[in-house]
Amino acid sequence: MDRDELKLQIDSLVKKLLVSEGFVLVEFVFRQDGLSFFLGLFVDRPEGRISLGECSLLNRKVRQVLDENKIFSGQYTLEVSSPGLDRPLKTKEDFIRCLNKEVVFFLNDFLESKCQWQGLLSRVDESSVIINSGEHVLEIPLIKINKAKLIIK
Repeated sequence: MDRDELKLQIDSLVKKLLVSEGFVLVEFVFRQDGLSFFLGLFVDRPEGRISLGECSLLNRKVRQVLDENKIFSGQYTLEVSSPGLDRPLKTKEDFIRCLNKEVVFFLNDFLESKCQWQGLLSRVDESSVIINSGEHVLEIPLIKINKAKLIIK
């Protein structure tokens, strides 16, 4: 099995387990160094706030699923952790969770001559987010967002 197929299989197994346990996969890191593999999973509840105990429990459950499915024939390291308070916002659901909160957006293209905008997230729809930057209200198309993060105060 090649590396891309292996990643897809792991992603599918992990997401299925996490959904059944009431969690979401925020980010998935996969590296190979010779015959050793590293799998890092950043996991959270849909509404946020995963505990250290939950990460530990999920680590054991993910390891069990990987081992039962004989995903790795050699050594591997598995880390399940919280994405932290400043977790990246990627999906429409992430943005909805942050409605009426201050968010910073890093864009992959200029919007009104700027690639970075910060403001109060006031609306989310299928194709864009609306923020109030203090200067004015701005609509940012989702396809223009390279990265977004909640501002922690």
